[in-house]
Amino acid sequence: MNVDEILEEMEDLIDKSPSLPFISHKKLIDSERLGELINDMRLNMPQELKEAKKIEFDCQRILNEAKINAESIIRKAEERAKQLCSQEAIIAEAKKKAVDILQKAQASAGTIQKQAVLSVAKMLNDAEAAHQRSLSTIKQTKEKLQHTLKNSPVLGANAKKYNPDMFDDDSNSFR
Repeated sequence: MNVDEILEEMEDLIDKSPSLPFISHKKLIDSERLGELINDMRLNMPQELKEAKKIEFDCQRILNEAKINAESIIRKAEERAKQLCSQEAIIAEAKKKAVDILQKAQASAGTIQKQAVLSVAKMLNDAEAAHQRSLSTIKQTKEKLQHTLKNSPVLGANAKKYNPDMFDDDSNSFR
């Protein structure tokens, strides 16, 4: 017996069953016979229907697994996004600090260069002043020496041996 025949027999059972008194839409049905028909229906259910139920079960299982996998992927993507944002923030902060350090270094280098130039200029001025003092001292010593040569009684006799022009005023040295 196939499913259609079983369903037809069920309809006949309902149609042939007596109605309850005063309630025409309710009937007394032979429950044993209806149970047998239901069991026959289960046994004679088409293979396609069994496969459809299996497919529906598998589909539900796959959907649940996909939902779990999707949630996992979303969670991982959110974590990765947080990491990337954090890394980008760190990189931005590092770049900002690098620019700040570079600006400070350039300002410091400018200050150091300026101080070095001023320091060298001061040393040159000091060296020039010391040289001028030394030159002045040499000229005074030379003048004293000439004066001593001219006015010395001991050297006076030998003064002709000493030429007063032996001192070169331009070069401040002996000839």
